[in-house]
Amino acid sequence: MAKRKIIQIDEDKCTGCGNCVTACAEGALAIVDGKARVVNEVFCDGLGACIGDCPEDALKIIERDAPEFDEEAVKEHLAGQKTHQEPIGVEPCGCPSHNPMILTAGKAKAHTKHHAKGHEELPPELTNWPVQWRLVSPSMPFWKGNDVLLAADCVPFAFRDFHGRFLADKPVIIGCPKLDDAQSYLDKLTEVFTNATPKSVTLVHMEVPCCHGLQRIVDEAVRRSGKKIPVKTTVVGIKGDILRGG
Repeated sequence: MAKRKIIQIDEDKCTGCGNCVTACAEGALAIVDGKARVVNEVFCDGLGACIGDCPEDALKIIERDAPEFDEEAVKEHLAGQKTHQEPIGVEPCGCPSHNPMILTAGKAKAHTKHHAKGHEELPPELTNWPVQWRLVSPSMPFWKGNDVLLAADCVPFAFRDFHGRFLADKPVIIGCPKLDDAQSYLDKLTEVFTNATPKSVTLVHMEVPCCHGLQRIVDEAVRRSGKKIPVKTTVVGIKGDILRGG
C-alpha cells in the first residue's frame, strides 16, 4: 500500500444530494444511509472530478496510504452495475407495478364532483403507470415526443395543486436521488432522452439540498443524449410555496 491522492468526505457537511455520485465516472461513490461514501478505494483515481459538484464543500483530495487505483476493477465494477439493473420490459415476480398503462386523465376542472358535505372531489390528472423512477422503462410508450414531468417524491405532498399545476397532460417520473441510486437514475433518463426524445422536460423538486441532485441528473442526461431538450425547473418550498420557476 503506497501513499497517493484519494477523496475524503466530510460526513458532517454532506447532505446526500448525490451530485458527486453522478460526477464520478468510475462509480467510486454511492449514497449510503443518506451520506456519500467511497464504495471501494481502488475505484477512486484521486483526480477529484466530483469535488466541483458538491454544493456543501464536503469533498477534498488528500494524500494518504491507500490501495492503488485499479482501472480493470473499475471496468468490472461499472459492468456489474449495468448487469444488476432491471432488464427493460422484464416484470419481476409479475408485479403489476411494472405493467405499463396509459390512463385517461380526469380533467379535474371539468369534472369536479360535489359531495353532500360540500367537499369537492377532483379526479386525478395521471396519464401513465408506473411512475416510480426504478419501475419505469425507457421503452414504455409514454415518453416519445411528449412534455415529460420529473418530480421529487415529496413535491406532491408539499404542493397542494400538483395535479392541476404540473401534472396535467404530462407523463410523470418521480424519485429521490438521496434514497435511490443516482447513477441508475442518470443511465435510465439518458436512455429515455436518447431514444424517446421528449418534446420538453418540466423538473419540479423541493428546496432541500439533496433534491438539487435531480437538476444535475437531468442536465447531465440531456448532455449525454446529444438532444436539444428544453428543461424548465420549479423549486417548491417545504411550506408549499413556489420559490423559483413555476
